[in-house]
Amino acid sequence: MLLLGLDIGTSSIKATVVDSNTKKVVVSAQYPDKESPISAPKPGWAEQDPEMWWENTKMALKKIIQGGEVAAKDIKSIGISYQMHGLVMVDKNKKVLRPSIIWCDSRAVEIGDKAFKAIGEEKALSHLLNSPGNFTASKLAWVKENQPEIFEQCFKIMLPGDFIAMKLTGEISTSNSGLSEGIFWDFCDNQVSDDVMNYYGFSKALIPEIKPVFANHGEVTRAIMGEIGIPSGIPVSYKAGDQPNNALSLNVLNPGEIAATAGTSGVVYAVSDQVSYDPKSRINSFAHVNHQLDNQTRIGILLCINGTGIMNSWVKHQIAKGADYPEMNAAAAKVKVGSDGLSILPFGNGAERMLENKLIGAQICNLDLNQHTSWHIYRASQEGIAFSLKYGFDMMQANGVDPKVIRAGKANMFLSDVFATTLVNVTQTPVELYDTDGAKGAALGGGFGAGIYDSLAQAMNGLTLLKTIEPDTNSIDQYQNAYQNWTKILEKFK
Repeated sequence: MLLLGLDIGTSSIKATVVDSNTKKVVVSAQYPDKESPISAPKPGWAEQDPEMWWENTKMALKKIIQGGEVAAKDIKSIGISYQMHGLVMVDKNKKVLRPSIIWCDSRAVEIGDKAFKAIGEEKALSHLLNSPGNFTASKLAWVKENQPEIFEQCFKIMLPGDFIAMKLTGEISTSNSGLSEGIFWDFCDNQVSDDVMNYYGFSKALIPEIKPVFANHGEVTRAIMGEIGIPSGIPVSYKAGDQPNNALSLNVLNPGEIAATAGTSGVVYAVSDQVSYDPKSRINSFAHVNHQLDNQTRIGILLCINGTGIMNSWVKHQIAKGADYPEMNAAAAKVKVGSDGLSILPFGNGAERMLENKLIGAQICNLDLNQHTSWHIYRASQEGIAFSLKYGFDMMQANGVDPKVIRAGKANMFLSDVFATTLVNVTQTPVELYDTDGAKGAALGGGFGAGIYDSLAQAMNGLTLLKTIEPDTNSIDQYQNAYQNWTKILEKFK
């Protein structure tokens, strides 16, 4: 039997087919090859067209089906991973009403701050585990306030993965995990939050049918079978945001386990069995994929740096013109730890929750025109991203996270020894790199949701460890000094 996983990313869509017995990837396809555009109509805004996601999904699926490496009839389930927090609005005909306001959009910060105070900070944190902040509920409130004619037409709201599932199946559903990432979920009352809905003036009719994360969220329609070639009747049996799904793909399911990723965003994600929160909502708590599975509490504690991927991409396109990422990584490795005093703050992609939703922009500091080269910029940008994750890592430790090891897929910035070793040495925590990614994790999650595996543990065992990076006791002082210099610069901008 074959399992299909979809990763609905900001930059592209990846589709992967996994053999359910061996758990090996049979074939993968990505579309487009270049990064998908993000529209920024105003500073701090970020939007994408959901129909673009769907067109890219179809193209990725057609590449797999038409490639001839798999028999479509053998696909028995579909799992979906998706970029978190995006707001999709459709009318009664399931037509998209406006571009999606995506995860790195900052327009709703003030709206969320007002809701935080109106609901009551202690009550919001204890029930929602977060400030409403700049999350999906506050983005919907922005539409209600600024585009009332669109809001009035809205039949259902969805997250990006809910939308792709709807296009495949014709059905609209969500989960408590999805609602928690939008700050719609009350963890004390175990239901959609009355406080949020009443304060913003939202009807609960806007919320789709709530199903478990691992469940039948609809089956592929005959129309889609005719268009793409995937047999009708295959269930979409798993949906989760990209960071909970990344943790799943690394078998990070239990308290004390930690996952990390450094792609479009940089994330450290820890699992706890406590319903806990950061008093300043700088790091955020959501329902993990296995929250309430077998009546267990599993909360994902998430640190996110919005500016990760776009910082590295900006350097590639604007500074390293003509060089690819491996060439940049090799050049960066030739520069000393600390980049000879050059420091970069990678905060140029919207307000950062870690900085209490401040928008301080990306900064290149201490640039010496007589000393520093493009190679220094390559290294300083990677160090700045790693230092940002360390800065938030300390907040997580202050909130009870006790890391022993960090698991990550060997992909994106973890392909760079400079980035990976910097993160290891500033956090003084080993990093284990595995041969997995979000699309493969989604495929295995879909297999469990469809009943192909008896347990989540059975679905996720058998990961291949590729490499372990241990702290280097001979150079830790160099990394710590570089980090301290970086934090002094950050404090000037906060």
